[in-house]
Amino acid sequence: EQYRENPKLTDAMCIFALEQAKIAVKQQHGFARNEKVSDAPDAQGIIAWCVQIGEERIGQINDLTLKEYIASIEKIRASVERHACGSRSYFEFISRYM
Repeated sequence: EQYRENPKLTDAMCIFALEQAKIAVKQQHGFARNEKVSDAPDAQGIIAWCVQIGEERIGQINDLTLKEYIASIEKIRASVERHACGSRSYFEFISRYM
């Protein structure tokens, strides 16, 4: 959805935003307090979405743990990295499945 809403979002920025999202989610649960989350405008949608989903699901759905949720963000980040061969290649790849 973020690729659709933000035409300037690149795969590199998506990867960066997912890394920042992991920190932001940890901070919501009392960890990573000494780390800073970027305020880069193109990353904010992804960061906010990950934090929101984390708040809705961690400890609420199937006893999802913080560690498991962070691992799922990492899987998405790895997928973006694997399919990024252009500025928005991941979006082109993933849009076939959405």
